[in-house]
Amino acid sequence: MNMKPALALLACVLVVGNAAARDTEYKLKFVDVLTLSDPHIKTKLDDSIKLYFGDQATPKVLSKVGEDSSNKKTNGFGKDDEFGCKWAAYSALVALQERAKQLGANAVINIASNYKRDPFSSQTEYECHAGAFVIGVALKGTFVKIAP
Repeated sequence: MNMKPALALLACVLVVGNAAARDTEYKLKFVDVLTLSDPHIKTKLDDSIKLYFGDQATPKVLSKVGEDSSNKKTNGFGKDDEFGCKWAAYSALVALQERAKQLGANAVINIASNYKRDPFSSQTEYECHAGAFVIGVALKGTFVKIAP
């Protein structure tokens, strides 16, 4: 009985299993997301919907119109983790702004990471997780109308 094919299959299963189990956590800067420039980005951040991170000071809040979250993922295969994190965070911010527009808000405040419903709040950083095949960012925020 030739054991080589069975051993080769076992080795492949172990390698794929280990790769799929990777979950590298990063804390990265929001400023790098806000200044992300890539020709593949089709949807842009909207300057009319202001973004405030963590407990960052805001103009006077006139009314609160809702809360929501955005969980964005990108294919991590062949991508640099940091770039994939920026891409996913950018997509999450765009989704928050789109939701703000739907609700009639002109700002999203208290933006915080919420990966696997584990909050991380910072004025300058967000949390990203990179696996072997998927990179993800989850953000939550409060939609408000602020004074001009």
